[in-house]
Amino acid sequence: MENAVKIHPAVDAGIKPTVEGFSGGTLTCLCATDPVTVVLSGQTAHNHVCGCTKCWKPEGAMFSQVAVISRENVAVTANADKLNVVDPDTTIRRHACTACGVHMYGRIENTQHAFFGLDFVHTERSTQSGWAQPTFAAFVSSIIESGAKPDNMGAVRATLAELGLTPYDCLSPPLMDALATQAAKLSGVLK
Repeated sequence: MENAVKIHPAVDAGIKPTVEGFSGGTLTCLCATDPVTVVLSGQTAHNHVCGCTKCWKPEGAMFSQVAVISRENVAVTANADKLNVVDPDTTIRRHACTACGVHMYGRIENTQHAFFGLDFVHTERSTQSGWAQPTFAAFVSSIIESGAKPDNMGAVRATLAELGLTPYDCLSPPLMDALATQAAKLSGVLK
């Protein structure tokens, strides 16, 4: 598949299918020596391409690719001393390698957040095949904040649709429902 608009190297040539029974793998930062490694023991969920300005993107990519996995299934196995939280004031605290800048995992510490207990990971930093395939595109309009031309957004959305990644200017409906449900429970509207 050859697209006029380049989204992310992991999806530009087509989306690799999820492998049934896939049990996880290792993420490695870009450092040639003493790389940070993180083992994910299990399959990821809600894999998607993200246009927000906070997620790590490989050089030249318009979108990041990010998925979630239970925080109990995330273990830093080498060079943890190189990790630092990029911005401690954000909801998702992205732990990045201080040498190469790759975000190795993002964690939500707010126990009241709907996604508490899930870590955000970039499975393209793994050499293993079989991770959950991306199924949608989130925060598409936000790529304009990163320098994408507004008049090219039709082509971007068309490319995402061609790839089978439904474009949203927020998260997918099930994820937005989860956030709204948690907000309603916290406010007392839902019991």
